[in-house]
Amino acid sequence: MTDVIFREATRADLPAVLALLADDVLGRDRDLPEVDAAYERAFADLDADPRNHLIVADVDGELVGCLQITYIPGLGRHGAERSLIESVRVRSDRRGQGLGRAMMRWAIDRARERGCALVQLTTDKRRADAHRFYLDLGFEASHEGMKLAL
Repeated sequence: MTDVIFREATRADLPAVLALLADDVLGRDRDLPEVDAAYERAFADLDADPRNHLIVADVDGELVGCLQITYIPGLGRHGAERSLIESVRVRSDRRGQGLGRAMMRWAIDRARERGCALVQLTTDKRRADAHRFYLDLGFEASHEGMKLAL
C-alpha cells in the first residue's frame, strides 16, 4: 500500500466519508450518505478537538477508507493515555487488498508514538470477518463491550 496517504479529513472530505460509513451492511441502516446539519456539527466538533482525529485513506485524490481516533486520558494504568479507534471503513471495491490492515497499522503506530498504553476498539458481534481481522492484527477479545442506545 505504498500509494496511500493517511491524513486528517477536511470539511471537503465529509461527503466521501459519509459515503464510506453508509457503504456497509450495518452502516446503511444508521448513517445517511448526505451531509446535513447534524453531520456538519459533528465534523466541526471533531475538527476542533485536539484529542479526536478523523483520518482518511487517500489514493490519488480519491478517498478509499477512513477511521476515527480518540485519545483518552485516564488515571488507570498509572495515568496512561489510551487510543480508541472507531468507524473503520474501507470502500467496498477496495476491501481485501490490504488497505484496512495498512490503516490500522498506521493508527497503532500513531498511538505508540504518542505514548499510549493501549489501543482499544469495539466491533459489532455480527462482524465475524472483522473479528478475525482484528485478532490477526494482535488485538485480544479481552473484554465484553456494552452499549446503551439513547
